[in-house]
Amino acid sequence: MNKFNRLIVQVALWLVIGLVIWFNQTLNTTWINENLVIFLFQVLLIYLLIFVLAPKLLFTKKYALFTIVSVCCVMVLAFIVTWFFKIPMEPHAINNMPAPGPPHDSGPRQPPSHYLFNVLILGISFSLALALEVFNHLKKKEAETIKAQNVNLENELKLLKSQINPHFLFNSLNNIYTLAGIDTGKTQKSIINLSDMLRYVLYDCEQEVVSIKKEIEYIENYLKLFALKSSKSYPISIKLNIENNGAYVAPMLFIPFIENALKHSNIDDRNNAFININITATSTEINFDVENSKPQNKVVKDGVGGIGLENVKKRLAILYPNKHSLKIVENETNFKINLQLKLI
Repeated sequence: MNKFNRLIVQVALWLVIGLVIWFNQTLNTTWINENLVIFLFQVLLIYLLIFVLAPKLLFTKKYALFTIVSVCCVMVLAFIVTWFFKIPMEPHAINNMPAPGPPHDSGPRQPPSHYLFNVLILGISFSLALALEVFNHLKKKEAETIKAQNVNLENELKLLKSQINPHFLFNSLNNIYTLAGIDTGKTQKSIINLSDMLRYVLYDCEQEVVSIKKEIEYIENYLKLFALKSSKSYPISIKLNIENNGAYVAPMLFIPFIENALKHSNIDDRNNAFININITATSTEINFDVENSKPQNKVVKDGVGGIGLENVKKRLAILYPNKHSLKIVENETNFKINLQLKLI
């Protein structure tokens, strides 16, 4: 709500209050004559607060100056109303009760009493308007903070994705390079698989979420590409129990775990190594398991990689706060990861 609309709302509020009091005075025109000027000065005071005092002083943290200027404005405006717009205060009945008698000294009512009354009215108007302005400012700041946090999260996710994708491309090209010297026919097939995967990475992964079906197709293509570098099959098992293909998940969320299993299981040792992948998906939950063997002797791998697992942990914290469970179980022979995602 902009400043002008807030001014209209507050003026309308005091107008409604005045009308209610006027009806309670049995539509006495004398009451309007006595209070019209003070109402106009209420409007002026609220205008000064919304357009000048709050944005220039209060919200720039000049609190002392704001307090001094505000008090001066209330007192000066009350002074002007009292001494320059003197309206006769005719005795009249309020709610059919007689007006109070004169003071003991039987003298005329002194202006200071009327002045204090105006200070009170303007002070109440100013305080209410100030409370509404502070509330509106806090809501605006909260919205700006949430927007800034969302932008930061979006930028961080883009950065994490940009770290994952080159890693994936590097591994895939290594596989194709190895295959090129063995079988040109398989090389062509692997290039087709790679193009499908790149299409997924470049286009589908730009979305916040993708269907679990597409994510699984990407994983299957990745494993096919990996398997093509050898004429013998690898001890890799993948089991799927997909009750709802329309379930949606953040893209590229599972593949870092699979890359990690391929890298550290020494899968080339077909007699002693294994990788088991299980994915279950319902309309409310996705359960992902990957278990791989650990070689008895430490296998020396290339120094590239290792960023996937850390990135996926960060993405999980951002995308599924309080909606995911990541368990890592490791012993001397096996390494297992279980990831549960709540979709609602």
